[in-house]
Amino acid sequence: MMRPATMPPRAAARKPASIPPASPLPRLQEVLLLVGQLNYTWTNTESLLIYLIAGLARVDKETAIVIFLTLNTPRARIDLVERMAKMSRTPAECRNEILDVTRQLTREAGLRNKFNHCIYSFDPESGQGMTQLMRIFESKDEIKYGKVESLDDDEIARIKASITSLVAINRAVWEIVGKYGFPT
Repeated sequence: MMRPATMPPRAAARKPASIPPASPLPRLQEVLLLVGQLNYTWTNTESLLIYLIAGLARVDKETAIVIFLTLNTPRARIDLVERMAKMSRTPAECRNEILDVTRQLTREAGLRNKFNHCIYSFDPESGQGMTQLMRIFESKDEIKYGKVESLDDDEIARIKASITSLVAINRAVWEIVGKYGFPT
């Protein structure tokens, strides 16, 4: 009898001694899928800054891509777009619309950063998830690190709301690009 290639020959004969406790796997999978969707939606929306850079700097898309990729953080890219939007040559209505979407994007960055720069842990018995931030908080005479927060239904709702927000920001950027004839 042939065994699947991924199963070691002796593994098929072993049987567990007892049934393991309920697995946190479904909750972990839900969280990881949501964080993946958050990252995808963020990246897709952040990349639209290329078109705002092209329109505001009055350059072609290829040049805007080089500028975008040269700036290696979302904060730097957003700062550039905001500063160019504030230039006197940018019409007030366009400026306000761009600043509105960049401010919304900045608000969403915090949650995205949290979930990209933390350690995840799940209690094997309850399935309760936790995040531990990878930051040092320093005061005059002590340091603290790794703030631990529960990964509960409220946090999952926040992730879902952020994804919804990013989709709306994405649409708003496309509206600006079309309305002002920015290069695509």
